[in-house]
Amino acid sequence: MPGGRVATLFVGGGHGDLHGLAVGFLAVSFPGMAVFFAQNVVDGLFKGTGDTRTPMRTALLASGCVLVLDPLLIYGVGGLPRLGVQGAALATLVGRAVALAVGVLLLRRTLGRVRGDQVADGPSTAAMLRRVLRIGLPVSGDFVLRMGMSAALVGVVAGFGAGPLAAYGIGAKVMLLVTMSCYAFRQATAILTARAGGRSTARLLGRQSLLLASTTACGMGLLLALGGRRVMRLFTADPAVAEAGAVFFRCLLPYLVLLAGVVALGGVFTGAGRTRALFTVTALGACVQIPLAYGLSATSLGVQGVWLAMILATGAQYGVTWVFFRRLTGGRAPGGDGDRAAGDAEGTGEAGERRDAGAEDAVDVHKW
Repeated sequence: MPGGRVATLFVGGGHGDLHGLAVGFLAVSFPGMAVFFAQNVVDGLFKGTGDTRTPMRTALLASGCVLVLDPLLIYGVGGLPRLGVQGAALATLVGRAVALAVGVLLLRRTLGRVRGDQVADGPSTAAMLRRVLRIGLPVSGDFVLRMGMSAALVGVVAGFGAGPLAAYGIGAKVMLLVTMSCYAFRQATAILTARAGGRSTARLLGRQSLLLASTTACGMGLLLALGGRRVMRLFTADPAVAEAGAVFFRCLLPYLVLLAGVVALGGVFTGAGRTRALFTVTALGACVQIPLAYGLSATSLGVQGVWLAMILATGAQYGVTWVFFRRLTGGRAPGGDGDRAAGDAEGTGEAGERRDAGAEDAVDVHKW
């Protein structure tokens, strides 16, 4: 059974209760990935027009559906079948499907306002499809690779028992609060970069996004590092799991700050159409993180070797991301003399020269 083999990658082999629950969950959630990807496409269309409120509202709608349906389907309330973990997967699927349906209806209404003569002279369908694939496939590969890295880490951590695995599962979900805020900065940067163009604008947007994301990650990471045990006790009554989670939060403070930088600067690459750079950075992280996770966890470090591998891999990603960012924008280190001198020169140049340079920069950014 394919689902059984996939479940084995997450929780190990055997036919115990944990393995059976994982198989049941994946049997529903894997086919539902089609809805997830379709929802991402619809959300991306809204965001490309600068409308980030509609995706947020449909996401809130999906979350609301899940909150209502979870207890109903898990415990069989109101005459509904008691589905357990499969009910949780089904609730998520239904919530996403409702959000997708609403998003499609709103998108049709938005596209209906576009007159035919506004798109008559646009690129052909084949040319647009090639452009979408050229930009979109690396993003898809980036997403799949990141999910694969997460699955591989789950497999490594599972070898240390249920306690560390539970702590990792809870801790990873809590850290999503930090990373999602960084992705919000990334999306804003991507939209603004695509709309404005120009190396100097991309450099400024990247610096601002980097500052905001790094500050957010550092502040929230410190809170988790100092109060990790209390945070874990909100989700578990097991002292061993709470302690393992507290160690996890303390170890991964540098990881959060480095990841924030990678995510923030990635918005410039996305807005400039340089999605291959994103995939390259993620592939580097996989090549570093997975072997290190297996190797370091086999030493006296134990499961903490996995946390160290995450930090080292993200540090390597940060370095490569920074090199790509400098190449793309032609800038120096944030706040450096070279950057300030370039900014002064741009501010004192002739208006016509600024327009010409801006046009050339825009072309360079979107062709890279």
